[in-house]
Amino acid sequence: MAVIALAGCSGAPGVTTSALALLLSWPLEAGRRMILTECDPDGGAVLHGLLQGTLGDRYGLRNLSVAARKGEFSDAFWRQLIDLSDDSTQDSPRDRLLLPGITDPTQAASLTEVWRILAQMFRGIEADSGHDVLIDLGRRGAYGPSGVLAEQADATFVVVRNTLRCLQAAEGRVRALEERVGDVGVLLINEGPYPAGEVQRVLQVPVIATLPFAPKEARVLSDGAEQPRHFTRSPLMKAARTSSTLMVQQAAVRRARLDPRGLLASGGEVSRAR
Repeated sequence: MAVIALAGCSGAPGVTTSALALLLSWPLEAGRRMILTECDPDGGAVLHGLLQGTLGDRYGLRNLSVAARKGEFSDAFWRQLIDLSDDSTQDSPRDRLLLPGITDPTQAASLTEVWRILAQMFRGIEADSGHDVLIDLGRRGAYGPSGVLAEQADATFVVVRNTLRCLQAAEGRVRALEERVGDVGVLLINEGPYPAGEVQRVLQVPVIATLPFAPKEARVLSDGAEQPRHFTRSPLMKAARTSSTLMVQQAAVRRARLDPRGLLASGGEVSRAR
């Protein structure tokens, strides 16, 4: 299993929309969970995007700073998760969970200790329960105090659109992120004219997975728009399912390279993503 961080840059790359597509399409074995956490210091988008404000602001990251001071962090974390699982059947498992982000960027100032605790907790969740964790760091979250989440992740991916504007914006961010966490990969949004090979040449990091530019389907995730027919079988969601497998594989390879003894001790194999 893996802890994976998604980071962005200027140019509206669509980090949160991509993260939601991955969450909802992530292949899960029985008894496993996928947890998406919005850790963007500029504020989360899901509560008033996909969820259209239906839950107010009762849930979210901001509540964890109080819990941390009271020594109740772990219990509070699980209470703050929102179930986004498929509810088409009565017995559907509660296996796709969201921790919403802060609702006001000024709240980020109180979260320095929370970022550190979350980083440690994600490692424990992954190791003890075998659950996957996906961290949405937004455009700035990989570079400030919340960057500890990227440092502790098994792999970090920069979400990039293959347009000239986005590639230019991504170069500096990729270099800065490499300095902080080491090697990174790219999750490419295929909006522009540049093929993956050209993106790799410009950014000097590998393109690990690609999602199509699909505005109609993306609005379901970003703004709670009505789902088109067969949304779960749309090109976006199919590509997200494939991308999740590739990203887990990359995370396993990186973990094995950094800590081969840990991988052998756990009985894992680099070639087996799940």
